[in-house]
Amino acid sequence: MKSQLNIDTYINDEVVNTNDQFLKDILDGLHQNPKHMQSKYFYDKKGDALFQEIMAMPEYYLTRCEMDIFQNKTQELAHIIIDDQSPFELVELGAGDASKSLHLLQYLKKAKSQFTYMPIDISGNILSVLDEKLHDNIPDLDITLLEGDYFDMLKKTSKLSARRKAVLFLGSNIGNMELHEAADFCKQLRKNLNKGDIVLVGFDLKKDPKIILNAYNDPKGVTAAFNLNLLERINKELKANFDLKQFEHYQNYDPLNGACRSYLVSLEDQNVNIENESFHFKKDEVIYMEVSQKFSIDDMEKLALSSGFKTINTITDSKEWFADTFWIAD
Repeated sequence: MKSQLNIDTYINDEVVNTNDQFLKDILDGLHQNPKHMQSKYFYDKKGDALFQEIMAMPEYYLTRCEMDIFQNKTQELAHIIIDDQSPFELVELGAGDASKSLHLLQYLKKAKSQFTYMPIDISGNILSVLDEKLHDNIPDLDITLLEGDYFDMLKKTSKLSARRKAVLFLGSNIGNMELHEAADFCKQLRKNLNKGDIVLVGFDLKKDPKIILNAYNDPKGVTAAFNLNLLERINKELKANFDLKQFEHYQNYDPLNGACRSYLVSLEDQNVNIENESFHFKKDEVIYMEVSQKFSIDDMEKLALSSGFKTINTITDSKEWFADTFWIAD
């Protein structure tokens, strides 16, 4: 079945002007010290393409490790979701192109499970790609596309259906938050679920620091282009005047706290104008772009318990570099 809903951004059942929110978030971030941008805005059409390129890089192990789980342990994943045999909604936060979820979806369809797939993503472009891909690969899949922020759309799923939920949050997206933000996120997620609903969360595990750093500091500069593309997007959509040649990507990893952080460094004293505001950048000043947090198994357990979940199973890839863990709303 083709998508039941048009791709739109819904908040309180009204379409909102996402460009206004984009502008507000960018201005708010540039007023901070240090200056900061939200990584969710990396994903315009060009950003989507660059991220697909990143995922295909030999250094970027995360996608291959989680794909290993979804390709080779599909039955184990599926049987936890369909354990009680009742109909459900399979909700995926930050679905992307569903390259990993596709294996699970195909297994669930063959098992004749009664479910609707509800992918949520902030990128309408990637949802369009996903819709076409799933229509070609699983033509009878019941799918509802939802474009917008996670919790706005999660609330919408509750209005659309009262069936139990199985929520996927893959790709180590949980790692794109500071630790306190991840804790707040998981608590908010629990508030939007009923007791007995389950969540499958992907965690990148702590490992050799060189392996981690190389994944985010590739020699071809694709990750640098991905970060710089946000400045290009701001220029196009918000009519700013960032000079991309005057900013350089910088990456570091702290093996003690597990934080891998990316920055853009200003190469000279310069001013950037956005709307009616001007922002001064000193030479060597940084814009903090993104964190990619790494976890231990103990970190994952503590996060679950502090958020109102209980861990029911943890599945790792063959290298034990990545973990997909099932939580149940307690």
